Amino acid sequence: MLIRLLALAFPLLLATRSFADESAWPEFRGPSGDGIAADADLPIAIDQSVITWQTPIHGKGWSSPVVWKDQIWLTTATADGKRMSVVCIDRMSGRIVHDKVLIENKEPSSCHPMNSYASPTPVIEEGRVYVHFGAYLTACLDTASADLVWERRDFECDHYRGPASSPILYDGKIFIAFDGIDVQFVVALDAQTGETLWRKKRSIDYGTDIGDQMKAYGTAEVINVNGQDQLIYPSAVATIAYDPQTGNEIWTVYHGGMNASARPILVDGTLLLSNGLGAIVAVLAGGKGNITDSNIVWSSKKSVAKRSSPIVVGDLIFMVTDEGILTCRELDSGEIVWKHRLQGTFAASPIYASGRLYFFNMDGEILTLLPIRSYSPLAETTLGDGFMASPAVAGNQLFLRSKSMLYCIEK
Repeated sequence: MLIRLLALAFPLLLATRSFADESAWPEFRGPSGDGIAADADLPIAIDQSVITWQTPIHGKGWSSPVVWKDQIWLTTATADGKRMSVVCIDRMSGRIVHDKVLIENKEPSSCHPMNSYASPTPVIEEGRVYVHFGAYLTACLDTASADLVWERRDFECDHYRGPASSPILYDGKIFIAFDGIDVQFVVALDAQTGETLWRKKRSIDYGTDIGDQMKAYGTAEVINVNGQDQLIYPSAVATIAYDPQTGNEIWTVYHGGMNASARPILVDGTLLLSNGLGAIVAVLAGGKGNITDSNIVWSSKKSVAKRSSPIVVGDLIFMVTDEGILTCRELDSGEIVWKHRLQGTFAASPIYASGRLYFFNMDGEILTLLPIRSYSPLAETTLGDGFMASPAVAGNQLFLRSKSMLYCIEK
């Protein structure tokens, strides 16, 4: 139901990376890693009337689609994890171009029902797509033929409830975290060859020997602090900043938690880190060694999402908890400006486009909202059978992966 339309201009976040194709959505949460697609012109109400095409996707997979030029790629798997696949869809028509089984497992490890065997989001660049299935497989494929360029099956890690950390691409390197119940480490691979450039064990005092409290599902972000690149990698209990060239540790901040899955967000020198157990901290980026006591600006445990990532517009942070508590809070203090209870359960991360926020729940309900200091919904609609995967935006197209379908949405 359309309520009202208001065109607003909001300050944009400073992206830490740039890509050759401005309309690309090359990795988890987009080109700037924060869910921002400010220049996209999307419909207000997302429903059946604005679907350009829809394509069924077999299996069960929570990975987000990634987009480069005329291609969309995503991963999927059978619910029992015995077959793991990659799928390429033509962006204009929705036609499946490639559907390739990459792994066949006789006895896959266990996976939590809320997770899937294809949760890590791929990374794409010109001519190549990089897919990751945790310890099962990391591979590079040619985007024209879907042929394997290289693959790695030699990393051992007990993900226990299934893998979910997404790789990122930076400076010719693929960065991946393996935070399992038995081992916790970060690797940098040469994107051209797949060879290991460096591997670093997590030097974190977890305060326990219980492996289940050491797992995490974090995706990294590369930032620049005073001319120095820093690879920010969340884990259980703490987040570590590494030198992306060498893997040497720069700083560590302890914030508690486990199962961390939200991607770090940098705004005006401050990092927002969600710990996976319902807490968020704001940390001044920079320093050396343990910066817990010196660099935490504020923290909050009030109505903080465990799965869905936060999103920042101007001086406000918006997030929705798993249980549907939507909050707007101050960026500089973390104080809640307003709070509203939504229906349903949430796992997908929101996006910001066309001056509006979009939220998607596990029952297929979609909320369009103005990012202002009062609860101002624009549309509440329903589409498909529910959303676990976070959306992608390229140009003026929105790509939504439901539990069974991929939708192309545009005006």
